[in-house]
Amino acid sequence: MAISGVRVASIDRTAYPRFARAVSARELAEVFTPSAVEVEWARGKTQDDQHLLALLVWLKAYQRLGYFPKLKDVPAVVCEHLREAIGLPEVVVLEDAAERSAKRHRSFVRKRMGVTYDAVRVREVADEAIRKAAQAKDNPADLINVALEELVRAECELPGYTTLDEMTKKIRTEVNRGFFTLVSGRVDAGARALLARLLLVDPITRRSVFDGLKDVAQAASL
Repeated sequence: MAISGVRVASIDRTAYPRFARAVSARELAEVFTPSAVEVEWARGKTQDDQHLLALLVWLKAYQRLGYFPKLKDVPAVVCEHLREAIGLPEVVVLEDAAERSAKRHRSFVRKRMGVTYDAVRVREVADEAIRKAAQAKDNPADLINVALEELVRAECELPGYTTLDEMTKKIRTEVNRGFFTLVSGRVDAGARALLARLLLVDPITRRSVFDGLKDVAQAASL
């Protein structure tokens, strides 16, 4: 275990949902093709083609990921597929909308998906899951995966990966420090003195007791 928060979990080692590096034709057809009802809904919420495309991209992306990605992170093939699926001309491109429009679009999607964004509850669910798992697990990626599982079960909108990573580092450090404090408190004065002597080097043999503990065992005998 490490008491510091230096250890960082690579997103590739976790189950955090992301777009595939290469989106297959099958996934485009099955996951990112909007239904007629979805297109009609999006047209009723927007006033121009660019906003229509952005809203549908966010809808399908949320359905796939469980959170709203940055539009610049959406693969070009996904945008092209959606644009063709709803019959928009090639001149219509996916661009970041003004923050007010983007906020309104995310609100539309949440309402349609039946979810409410509650940052406080999301952190509470993740905190409880990570803290409980950290009693038996130490790998940051494992702790993040446990949090993701609980957030999905609780039907929460997933927070950004960095949020989960920072929470995991903080909670993991707190839990490990608690373990170390508990163990340290159970060591009496005699045991502490014995532990301190382990690292003392004998001036004649030039070895410490700890060094002797690392000697390779002799061959087994009857």
